[in-house]
Amino acid sequence: MGSSYEHARKAKDVSLNELRDRVAEFAEVRGWDQYHSPRNLLLALVGEVGELSEIFQWKGEVEKGLPNWSCGDKEHLEEELSDVLLYLVRLAHVCGLDLGQAALSKIVKNGRKYPVAPANYST
Repeated sequence: MGSSYEHARKAKDVSLNELRDRVAEFAEVRGWDQYHSPRNLLLALVGEVGELSEIFQWKGEVEKGLPNWSCGDKEHLEEELSDVLLYLVRLAHVCGLDLGQAALSKIVKNGRKYPVAPANYST
């Protein structure tokens, strides 16, 4: 049987609701709910964004897909991106917001704000 890390790596189509529930359970069983105020979660999120930024800080522009990065560097990036995502999901949950629905609504609003420009074809 594989480790829980291996199992998590093979999971597909994980929903925000599943992440929300898993991180809520993770915090609850450790007694961390008392520390998870919106302010504290936001500050933790900002800290994680800082750690994510450090990965790119001195690299200059990088290619999509990160073809020149080592597996270790990519794994480190995955971990920091995951920290940011988990804190963001937890913050939304503690604030009583549905992050998935909010994101979909924002895409619709952005579509209205930034409509697709008609293609310019020269004839």
